[in-house]
Amino acid sequence: MTKEFAVPPVVFPAGGNPAAGNLQQRRVPTAPFQPPRPSGSSLPFMSFDIGPAASSSTIYGGPIGGGGGGGGPSGSANFDDEEPLLDELGIHPEQIWKKTRSILNPLRVNPAVHKDSDLSGPIILYLSLCLFQLLAGKIQFGVILGWIVVSSMFLYVVFNMLAGRNGKLNLHTCTSVVGYCLLPVVILSAASLFLPQASVVRFVIAGVFVLWATRASTALMVALAEGEEEHRGLVAYACFLIYTLFSLLVIF
Repeated sequence: MTKEFAVPPVVFPAGGNPAAGNLQQRRVPTAPFQPPRPSGSSLPFMSFDIGPAASSSTIYGGPIGGGGGGGGPSGSANFDDEEPLLDELGIHPEQIWKKTRSILNPLRVNPAVHKDSDLSGPIILYLSLCLFQLLAGKIQFGVILGWIVVSSMFLYVVFNMLAGRNGKLNLHTCTSVVGYCLLPVVILSAASLFLPQASVVRFVIAGVFVLWATRASTALMVALAEGEEEHRGLVAYACFLIYTLFSLLVIF
């Protein structure tokens, strides 16, 4: 069943041409607003005209980076004399690699490369240790960071109490030595991912890595202090306690 709708008729204006009336009612577009220009000023003003934009050479008096005349200074930025970003941040990859490589041989530690202490390498080793612990199912970011800070302060206090007024090690150097000597503990954490839990082999390997870290850190502390060879045994005992605590985090 169809339903019919009543459509009203369309009435056009007088004259019979609907387009003529609409043309008379259209508004003529006006030019966009432009700020007034002072007559005595030579500064260029931005134009809001819709059209081809003026080139930068016309507005600013020449191409970017080129001198407008003969002996004027160049406007281009010269980055050849700038230092690399890592150097500005105090991160030297070659120096970090040399210090890390010196720890690999605990019998022949090179203290000369550790005289310029830094914290970039210890932070990398700290993050590596936390990553391996995370792979083992242990979230210990805060614990490891707290133990590094406490261990550095402990070693700084113990060594300067032994040296007395002749103590030459500062807290920054102690933190750098403790951080770089974490390399054996980081290797232990990576190797423990493939070792059976609660096995004798695991404890034996942990003991070897603790002795490795103790030997390296003791040699560095005594060498950097210059003349504190008589306190080597006490410094070694303090370092042994520090890295034993870190190895217990890995084992358990």
